[in-house]
Amino acid sequence: MLRTRLSDTARLAVSGTLAAALAVTAIPAHAQVADHDGVKEAKTVVEIWLEAQMAYEQIPSFQASVVHDQELVGSWVMGMAHPDRGEAATTETLYSICSISKLFTSIGVMQQRDLGRLTLRDEVGDLLPWFDLDQQFEGSPSITVEGILTHSAGLPRESDHPYWSGPDFPFPERQAIIDGLDNQETLYPARQYFQYSNLGLTLAGEIVQEVSGTEYHDYIRTNILNPLGMDDTFSDIPEEHRGGRLATGYSNMTRDGDRKEVAFFQAKGIAPAAGSASTAEDLARFASWQFRLRGDAEEILHAHTLDEMQRVHYVDPSWNTFWGLGFRTYERNDKTVVGHGGSCPGFRSQFMTVPAEKIATVYMANAMVNSGKFTNGIYDLMQGAIQAAAEDDGEDDVAQDGASSSGGTSIVDRLEAAGSRWTAQEKEKDGPDLTPYLGTYSGQPWGGERAVIQWKGGMATIGLPTDNPLRSITRFKHIEGDTFRRIRSDDELGEALIFERDAAGDVTGFRVHGNLSPKVR
Repeated sequence: MLRTRLSDTARLAVSGTLAAALAVTAIPAHAQVADHDGVKEAKTVVEIWLEAQMAYEQIPSFQASVVHDQELVGSWVMGMAHPDRGEAATTETLYSICSISKLFTSIGVMQQRDLGRLTLRDEVGDLLPWFDLDQQFEGSPSITVEGILTHSAGLPRESDHPYWSGPDFPFPERQAIIDGLDNQETLYPARQYFQYSNLGLTLAGEIVQEVSGTEYHDYIRTNILNPLGMDDTFSDIPEEHRGGRLATGYSNMTRDGDRKEVAFFQAKGIAPAAGSASTAEDLARFASWQFRLRGDAEEILHAHTLDEMQRVHYVDPSWNTFWGLGFRTYERNDKTVVGHGGSCPGFRSQFMTVPAEKIATVYMANAMVNSGKFTNGIYDLMQGAIQAAAEDDGEDDVAQDGASSSGGTSIVDRLEAAGSRWTAQEKEKDGPDLTPYLGTYSGQPWGGERAVIQWKGGMATIGLPTDNPLRSITRFKHIEGDTFRRIRSDDELGEALIFERDAAGDVTGFRVHGNLSPKVR
């Protein structure tokens, strides 16, 4: 079964700069961010965390990436694309990205808007003559293009078909969706509530096809994917890669601690809302396009149109849901985040960007996992080091809120002025070689593990598994020999951590308050 397979999985090595620069962009003139020591340290910690989470959560495989502006700073791939065959995932393995498809569809709508073929205020029924879903609320505002892009049109969540039901997931063909509208009615008056709607974005794809005169999949390939060099992205899961490049999907965890294989599916008529398959590196290209589309630039869209899409256009009356035009837009730790998630049978994915910092993280797995936890964790571990490296290279636009670097001040001062959560720890002069201490130590029966890592030029530990890796890091200061002391949040020193060695001089464990944690790997 999957559980046994994963325990024997040979994990692939991390590629820090797997592609030194993205295929469709130029390499910046200054040194690459990925080459900086702090970024390399952070990438190693990300690798340790991702590997532990994969093992503890029994995730068959995943891809992940982190982008700064036009540079692919880090790319990770681990595990098995096809566990039953023992076939490892690679950077070319395809994963369903499900609702991230909505971003491509929304871009297609806005391209047609900019060509003057529709407006955001147009009624869906005027653009799609066959649209006859019953409006059950007298006096409701119209169901408009803007309404379906912001999930505020009052439409039901789904087409009238049980396509999320296993074991076969019977997604409907296009005509079945159209015919099914006769049996459906609005769920709410338009503009009253947020209701996430796969039906709505399916209709958006139909609008692209209708007004452009081009079949939907051909349109997305010709007008979005090909120009961006996204050759490994498909607007519906490619049948020809079933059992090959396309990873096998797996369920959520069952009571027996296992995951079950999920049947192959294609979204068919629902493809504009949930059909796409891609790789983490292709979504990195997608992120870099968004970061370079600034000012008066035009590529796929005009920069002003992308800005328009990524601004909040609808706020739910509860004030806990915000949406742009296709993009989810929200605030996290006082920073604006823009992106989208995906969840389809056997797959989860997340695409997250912080436009002000030009940082993006991507995660996709062939199992039902919390993908947002991983993009958040990668961002939290990498963000400070990336900002420090970029500022060290003299970039003027990486500090949050547009703060520019100022000559004569340290990296730490500049980052603190920008409100960064990361601060540097000076590398201790004449400190010990930390290599013998690095590794994983048992926390049983109280917890999983503690990994000893190198962090900000010194030693630290991180508790594993954890949903919040940055907060799980504890820093230590070298005192003498094999003795270190915890650095408290107020920079005072706390309890000692003392490593033990065997007769050969190899580190075998550490003690805190006299209690032993053996080294296990």
